[in-house]
Amino acid sequence: MNILPHTYTRLANEAIRAAQAAGDLPDFTPPELEIKPSKRAEQGDYNVAVMPLAKLAKRKPLEIAEAVAKHIMAVDSVGKVEVAPPGYINFFINEDWLRAQTEQIIAEGDDLFALALGDGQRAQVEFVSANPTGPLTVGRSRGAVVGDTMARLLEAAGYSVQREYYFNNAGAQMRVLGNSLRTRYLEALGQSVEIPDKADKSKPFYHGDYLKDLGQQLAAERGDALTGEDWQPFKAYGEQYIFEMIRSSLQRIDITHDNFFNENSLYESETVWKVLADLEARGYVYRAVAAEGDEQADAPDELPADQAVATAETNGKGEAVWFRSTQFGDDKDRVMVKSSGEPTYTLPDIAYHVDKLERGFDVLINVLGADHAAQWKVVQYGLRALDQDGDKLNVILMQLVKLLRDGKEVRMSTRMGEFETLDDLVEQTSADAVRYFLLARDHNSHLNFDLDLAVKQSNENPVYYIQYAHVRCAGIFREAALRGVTDEDADLSLLGEAELRFLRKAFELGEVIELSVRNFEPHRIAFYALELANVFHPIFDGVRVLHSEVPPEVARARLRFYRAAQIVFRRTLRLMGMSSPDHM
Repeated sequence: MNILPHTYTRLANEAIRAAQAAGDLPDFTPPELEIKPSKRAEQGDYNVAVMPLAKLAKRKPLEIAEAVAKHIMAVDSVGKVEVAPPGYINFFINEDWLRAQTEQIIAEGDDLFALALGDGQRAQVEFVSANPTGPLTVGRSRGAVVGDTMARLLEAAGYSVQREYYFNNAGAQMRVLGNSLRTRYLEALGQSVEIPDKADKSKPFYHGDYLKDLGQQLAAERGDALTGEDWQPFKAYGEQYIFEMIRSSLQRIDITHDNFFNENSLYESETVWKVLADLEARGYVYRAVAAEGDEQADAPDELPADQAVATAETNGKGEAVWFRSTQFGDDKDRVMVKSSGEPTYTLPDIAYHVDKLERGFDVLINVLGADHAAQWKVVQYGLRALDQDGDKLNVILMQLVKLLRDGKEVRMSTRMGEFETLDDLVEQTSADAVRYFLLARDHNSHLNFDLDLAVKQSNENPVYYIQYAHVRCAGIFREAALRGVTDEDADLSLLGEAELRFLRKAFELGEVIELSVRNFEPHRIAFYALELANVFHPIFDGVRVLHSEVPPEVARARLRFYRAAQIVFRRTLRLMGMSSPDHM
């Protein structure tokens, strides 16, 4: 399907060179001009400003525009071209061509605006990546929806996409999980146990009811056979159960990962230590009590906030292993191995991304919490230090989510056991509402998830409003079938200005997909979906099909139009991972 801005951009730039060849413009090296949607109808559908050429051509912008417009080639999608002061070239879509695109939309169907942007390229999207310590919370769910939508848009743009989940089932968090489940198991057996106070961060403990339930389940299965065991078998049992819970929760909103990558495999294969040795051989690693130039400073732990677990353990001061990340633009060198001999997250993170690149991906996209803003750059520096293509790594940083009920924030904390889970949200609203509300805001902005709005069955709820457009299209075809009205052999020249208004909006979908992929901004598709519905509903109310005053040939043309509109909505909804219902 034609992406009109590309066509018009090409025509404008070719016309500049043609004008120069004809002697209508002097010889100079012109910059590539960019077409933009017009803000007012009298300015056409798209326009380009030639003012940047004025100094190069030593002509007035209006004269340049007139010279260029003379050489714009005639193509089917252009109805007319006009010049406007102070130096604009306005493109008007050929309305007959636009009407005919109704058939092209129907022909492409569920592959509407499938692009070749990523043909032959492999992309990986890593998202969720929560360690298996508890159910998926609202915050993690935002990353899940954004990541999966990004993957869908990449696929629409022609990439071969892998969805990956990165996790660690070892370390302090998992030990806390094992000890917490052991306590709940003993409690289920009727033994006297001590449950640490939620406010006591020196005694880490997962307080969620899910572990009470799991402790009772384990007691029912094994009786008192595990009373003498330490935390490890409880960690293994809890990990398996929680991972299945996470997978099931994600499936409820139509998310399935292709690969689950365990951080521990990087140690088992010794990839972590090979990467460290390689960095050291290249001169990017040194051993010291403090960073070079700051001999009195203590080595930091370098733990992202969402990976840190409150603990009473301390690391003794001593010689740490440092990465000279300042050589790549970092504001300070980073600890890779603490004085205790334990790697920070920096070292395995770099090793993990070396592994990703060695698997042959052309584009890497990580969906991370905003507190990873510095950490991912360090990983990129590490890749460059290893002569890997760090520019292949791209990150979508997610801001926090607030859940609102009755206009008040619902407090959430995994360790405290105070959270709304993804399952809770789905049960209180719907899978479609969860996906849309967690997507429909720029990831750089904090998101307020309004539970009260998400459950409304009215036009106030954007989910209802968008899906209702698809429902209305499906409904008119059911009624047409009952009356024996078909859209066969429709004369699309009978479509009016209202229908053309929708088709113009429909043709923006290709550009939305492309910009979403190029800029890693999947929220664009949610914005577009609502704009599309805003254009559609007034048209549906006014452009009747099954009415006694509508001539049969007009009814066929309009029915054909609604078939195309239904396809556009279905495609848009599926790109967001949402259903396209026929009834409501």
